[in-house]
Amino acid sequence: MPSAAGEARETTGARARARVGVLSLQGDFERHAASLATLGVEPVRVTLPRDLEGVVALVMPGGESTTMLRLLETTGLRAPVEAFARAHPVLGTCAGLILLGSGSEGLPATTFGVLDVAVERNAYGRQIDSFSAEVQAPVVGGAFQGVFIRAPRIRAVGAGVTVVATRNGEPVGVRQGEAVGLCFHPELTGDLRFHRWFLGEVAGLPLPAAGDATSGAGGAAGAGGAVAGEAR
Repeated sequence: MPSAAGEARETTGARARARVGVLSLQGDFERHAASLATLGVEPVRVTLPRDLEGVVALVMPGGESTTMLRLLETTGLRAPVEAFARAHPVLGTCAGLILLGSGSEGLPATTFGVLDVAVERNAYGRQIDSFSAEVQAPVVGGAFQGVFIRAPRIRAVGAGVTVVATRNGEPVGVRQGEAVGLCFHPELTGDLRFHRWFLGEVAGLPLPAAGDATSGAGGAAGAGGAVAGEAR
């Protein structure tokens, strides 16, 4: 029979698992959630303002930025998500980068401007022009295979912004404080290094050693059922 002290330690350990939100209105949120679960944190689907309670960081996935902005308004999430992104660690990929940046045209509402970067929507072309290419990202150890789907382009970078990934000398990943924006989709590669870097280095969350978490696509896919709030 476990002692009371042992039970207390087990309870404390269970509560220590960090809850990381994934904006789940539209886009590829399930693959992001699977990557987070594989790395040992609890992914939380964010579809209403109350879902942000107890969340320590947020992922804003790729998708369609026009649709996302409209859904943020109709769900009442616009103000809470923008406020969260200004005060907590946030990772935006593709459309998520568009929402975090500024300067994109043809949108139904202004973007957040959390990142001091000018972003051009669909700058690499239409869906048929999507591609995969190597990017240079010293923050994750060097070369990383980026998946670019109707990807945005970073046209200008403010003085307080650090470029964390480049392709042919052009910025495709940026960081400003605790906000990170990527033009590409790391969740589609099966390579967890960018998620691990965001959680560990940017958000400061304790994670298992790299060898203790499955880094392949199969491991991430198998974790997909662990998203908090999935049944709602």
